[in-house]
Amino acid sequence: MKIITSKITIPTETPLVCRQGLLDTLRENLKSCHATVIHGRAGTGKTMLAVDFVRRHVGRAAWYKVDAPDMSLPVFLEYLVASVTQVRPGFGRQTLDCRARSSGTGGAEVGGEFNIAELAETFIYDLERQAEPLVLVIDDLHLIYDADWVIPFFHHLLPLLPAETHMLILGRGLLPEPMWRLRSKQHLFVITEQMLAFTQTEAEELFSGYGLGAEEVRSTLLRTGGRAASLHAAAIHAFVDSGAQASA
Repeated sequence: MKIITSKITIPTETPLVCRQGLLDTLRENLKSCHATVIHGRAGTGKTMLAVDFVRRHVGRAAWYKVDAPDMSLPVFLEYLVASVTQVRPGFGRQTLDCRARSSGTGGAEVGGEFNIAELAETFIYDLERQAEPLVLVIDDLHLIYDADWVIPFFHHLLPLLPAETHMLILGRGLLPEPMWRLRSKQHLFVITEQMLAFTQTEAEELFSGYGLGAEEVRSTLLRTGGRAASLHAAAIHAFVDSGAQASA
């Protein structure tokens, strides 16, 4: 299978605002739980927060942007392994070997279906072989929530993640209920859309980046609900208007 490298490359966009409170939460999560889910609708700032975090993280970071065709477990695993291989050359041989075993051998496929638990455990084994810190970002996982293997795979995987590995899952929809329940066992922390909303101080920082004052920030925050993309669009609109007035 040909790997599309853009899907396993950290986005190049540069965040305009440092979300210090959320960054501190993510840093704390590295020590207190196995994974963090950042969920919210499009334009709420999920990806920019994750990009800023992995760039500031002192350890290695891998990125995998899921697309709808990745609904197949073999395709998903190949990309997941390839993303880590970007920062850990040679990673994932055991996982790929396990995935490739034919049915009837007691291996990765049983009765024509993949042994999901074995694949999750083998991926964990590959992670444990290299004990350096790793943040593994899976972006847009909501696109494949309906795949029948997603719940058992992640329900098995997340509690077993090594202490040095933290998984960051980005998605627009709520996690399937069995995965959501992992919060109560301290395996999982969820950053909600409400938590992603910009504060007054963050909105003022965004506007100041366009040379704008803080006069209209409060009303803009109320109008947009602090949604990142809407605030950004409002700042650009105000910047263009101020330039037009200056040239009139």
